[in-house]
Amino acid sequence: MSGDATGWDEDAYRESVLKEREVQTRTAFRTVFAPSPNPSPDAVVVASSDGSVASYSISSCLSDRRLQSLRFADTKAQNVLEAEPGCFLQGHDGPAYDVKFYGDGEDSLLLSCGDDGRIRGWMWRDITSSEAHDHSQGNSAKPVLDLVNPQSRGPWGALSPIPENNALAVDFKRGSIYAAAGDSCAYCWDVECGKIKMVFKGHSDYLHCIVARNSLSQIITGSEDGTATARIWDCRSSKCVQVIDPDKDHKKGFFSSVSSLALDASESWLVCGRGRDLSIWSISASDCIAKISTSAPAQDVLFDDNQILEVGAEPVISRLDMNGAVLSQIHCAPQSVFSVSLHQSGVTAVGGYGGLVDVISQFGSHLCTFRCKCI
Repeated sequence: MSGDATGWDEDAYRESVLKEREVQTRTAFRTVFAPSPNPSPDAVVVASSDGSVASYSISSCLSDRRLQSLRFADTKAQNVLEAEPGCFLQGHDGPAYDVKFYGDGEDSLLLSCGDDGRIRGWMWRDITSSEAHDHSQGNSAKPVLDLVNPQSRGPWGALSPIPENNALAVDFKRGSIYAAAGDSCAYCWDVECGKIKMVFKGHSDYLHCIVARNSLSQIITGSEDGTATARIWDCRSSKCVQVIDPDKDHKKGFFSSVSSLALDASESWLVCGRGRDLSIWSISASDCIAKISTSAPAQDVLFDDNQILEVGAEPVISRLDMNGAVLSQIHCAPQSVFSVSLHQSGVTAVGGYGGLVDVISQFGSHLCTFRCKCI
C-alpha cells in the first residue's frame, strides 16, 4: 500500500510537533481565585510559563466538560479540556511566576511578575467589563502599572541583566508591593508613585518566595543561600530582625533552599518548605514546633485554619495537622504541582506541569480539570 505524498508539508508537520511539545511542557506556576461578590468562586487566574496571565470561568469549564463527556460517552478515554480564557494578557517576556490581587473586589489591581524582572498591574474591573473580550487580542490591554527591577553596574560601567521576580506579596493599607528577586534582594515598591521605597539586603542567593506579615509591617523571605535561608524583615527600617533556619543540623556544603512559605491568619505561625521537609514555627517564640517529612519536594504551602495544605513534585494535595499527621491526600491532574490556592468557600485550585489546573470542591471531589490555552 502506498500513500500520496504530493501534498506533504514538512514545515507544517514540524511546526505541529513543536507546538504539541510546547503544550505538554507548559507549566501553570500560580493559580489564584478572582475576587467575586458570590460566596462560590467564579474564576481562576493563572500565570503560565509562556508569559501569559489568563482568567478561566469555572462555570464555563464545568459546562464545557459536561459537553465533552457527552461527546465521548461511548469511548474509554477523554482528552483533558483545553479551556478558553475569559480574559487573556500577554504579561511577560518569559515565564510569569506569580499573580496577586491588590485591593478588594472589582476595584482591585491584578498584579503579575515574571522572568523579565517586571511587575505589571491591570485594573480588574477594566479587564472583565468588556463583553466582547477576545483572548487573541489580550496583549493589547495596557497595564496601569509597569515596574522594572533595577540593574547593578559593573566596574567598567556594564549593566547586569534585569533580575527576575519570582514571587509577590502586598500590603494594601501601606500602598506597597513586595517582590522576591533573583539578585538575592527583596524590593518594596510604592504603588502610588511607582518607585522603590526600600531594598532588603542580607540573603546571598536567589529568592524563591515572600510573604507579608502586615499586622507588624514585616515581610518574610525564603532563599537558596544554603544557611539561614528564611529571614524576617522590618518594613520601616529594611533591617533583618529575625533569622529562621529550617534545618539547623544540615551538613556543611549541603544545598539548602526555602522554596515556599506561608503564614496563618493570626500571622503567628509560619510554615517553611525546604526540599522534602516542612517545618512549622512559632514566630514569637522563634521555635520550631514540628518537622514533617514529605514524599516529594514541597513547592507550595498554605494554612487552612489550623491545618496545612502542601503540594510538590507529585500529583497529590496533602492536608496535614500542626503536628505533621496526614489527614487526607487527594490525587490531582498535574504530575508536578507548583501552586495551591484556597477560596473562602473551601474550594481549592492547583496548577502545575502540562499547563494543567485542577479545581477541587471542599468535599474533595474534582469540579473541573482543564489545560490552559496556549498563546
